[in-house]
Amino acid sequence: MICSRKRIWLCTALIVLCLCFIWGNSLLPGEVSASISDWVGDTLEQLLHIPHRTYPGRGLLRKLAHFTEFAVLGMLLTWLTGMRRKPIWLAQLLGSLAACADETIQCFVPGRGPGLRDVCIDSCGVFTGMIIIYFGYSWFIRRRPHTLGGTET
Repeated sequence: MICSRKRIWLCTALIVLCLCFIWGNSLLPGEVSASISDWVGDTLEQLLHIPHRTYPGRGLLRKLAHFTEFAVLGMLLTWLTGMRRKPIWLAQLLGSLAACADETIQCFVPGRGPGLRDVCIDSCGVFTGMIIIYFGYSWFIRRRPHTLGGTET
């Protein structure tokens, strides 16, 4: 990957913002978090014309939200480790540590609690983000014309 200081700083800032979003949501009390999930669920029901509460429930929506947040984190961590020429497993390790920290935060929030299943879901989200970046970058490289000494090969 092409590496520049600006890109590294941008990616690092995006990682910090992503972690602030994830951990900020974990700091919300259980009632507040549930009401946000209810609002998002109601909005999706209206947008997608789903009959009221015909799906398995808001728990699934919450797990999908966690998975998605951590997939974005996985993409950013993969981007950063690629630019820094670090081993790819470092992105998974850092993402899984962030998931553990996320669940630890919830130990101290009223109406919330930690869960090993949530750490697994979050870690799978990180891995999915890594896969998306890996295949996306590979596709991009294959589609880009390669030049050698100013001539296309």
